[in-house]
Amino acid sequence: MDRQPELRGELVHIAPTSADDYATLYGVAADPAIWDQHPAHDRWREPVFRAFFDEGLATGGMLTVRDAADGAVIGATRYVAAGDAAVEIGWTFLARSHWRRGYNRELKRLMIDHALARVGAVRFSAGIDNHRSRRAIEALGAVQLPDAMVERGGQIVPRAIYELRRA
Repeated sequence: MDRQPELRGELVHIAPTSADDYATLYGVAADPAIWDQHPAHDRWREPVFRAFFDEGLATGGMLTVRDAADGAVIGATRYVAAGDAAVEIGWTFLARSHWRRGYNRELKRLMIDHALARVGAVRFSAGIDNHRSRRAIEALGAVQLPDAMVERGGQIVPRAIYELRRA
């Protein structure tokens, strides 16, 4: 599966992230309120975000999200391989100016449609206490699987795991 597609919707344009996207993505990520429920609640700090960004580039599945109306960078997301027949969608953050306006839903729909045309399942992982992300995942119709301990940023952390399967 191509983990760095270019996808377009009415609200968002998604394209592969390059090293040149760092400054604009950090400009979005520097808002502490984006990360207040996230297990990496200090990701708004430049050295923490730098590690997150570098890891995203190294995995090869990081995507920059732009507002389709004006081309402004509004966040990022990733595809990460999750076994032979699945892919995980996650590591998503969006500017608060684009919350509760349909951007995340369209972003995820585009990514899910792209993935499920190529693999049998899409998985999502959210911090146990990240209720905002968990509600967004559940709104997509994903089914919760047993919680798991997973490696994130060099640490083992508890996560709520969800899955959507191809019809």
